Amino acid sequence: MVWMATQKLAIRGKRRRIWGGAFLCWVFLMLVTPKISHSPKHHLYADMRNFLGVPNTLNVITNFPFLFVGVLGFVLCCQGGLFNIRFCTSAFLPGEVWGWALFYAGITGLAFGSAYYHLKPDDSRVTWDTLPMMIAYSSLFSSFIVERVGERIGLSSLFALLFIAFLSTAYDRTYNDIRLYMMFQLIPCIAIPGMCFVFPPKYTHSRYWLWAGGVYLLSKFEAVADMKIYHANHYIISGHSLEHLCLVMVPVLLSIMLMHRNIKCQRIGAIKECS
Repeated sequence: MVWMATQKLAIRGKRRRIWGGAFLCWVFLMLVTPKISHSPKHHLYADMRNFLGVPNTLNVITNFPFLFVGVLGFVLCCQGGLFNIRFCTSAFLPGEVWGWALFYAGITGLAFGSAYYHLKPDDSRVTWDTLPMMIAYSSLFSSFIVERVGERIGLSSLFALLFIAFLSTAYDRTYNDIRLYMMFQLIPCIAIPGMCFVFPPKYTHSRYWLWAGGVYLLSKFEAVADMKIYHANHYIISGHSLEHLCLVMVPVLLSIMLMHRNIKCQRIGAIKECS
């Protein structure tokens, strides 16, 4: 009993050091980096062709896969059982369902928000593109924390991250500074792969987290190389449109993970409960 109490205290201390270090890194970056304002070039994409009277057609229609994946995932989460996975009752965490349902809701909102933004890209509309994305990031990261660390800290992280998401949006709109938003996108990309090696997985098929992270990074490279990709394929599709199609593979990969993963039952009692 003493050993278990000591281990719990050690784990709590480790968690506090991790979160404290992350907070200090965030404060340091905010202090040392200059203000990053919206640039008019941010809304100028390589492919701005209009087909059938729809402005920026390909940048708009490539958002609709988000709608299909988001609605389907949200419905499966709300039906219960989390993608028909038969969890043992003692190991199943309701916080996971809430986190994943909110993730798919954010993906659904992204389909509408990004399409609305790309119809007429400007500073006033970009909020509808970024806010659903940050909600999806928040819920995804908190679901990962619930799985790897614990339900209590995962749900606490969800509320904290959602608050930061809305704070980042308000800060951007008020001060025309996108640093908080950029950090918000960067942190999960670094934290999730790192935590994959620090905290043991509760479920099988955990490698899908790394694959999803790799696909996400690939989508960002496509966004940066928007014009170069557009020229390279002889003006068929731009890097930004490819970013949308690549980015939708993140919830697809995670949905495959949810459909196939199982709880790792390591103890005899847990094995009996799962059977």
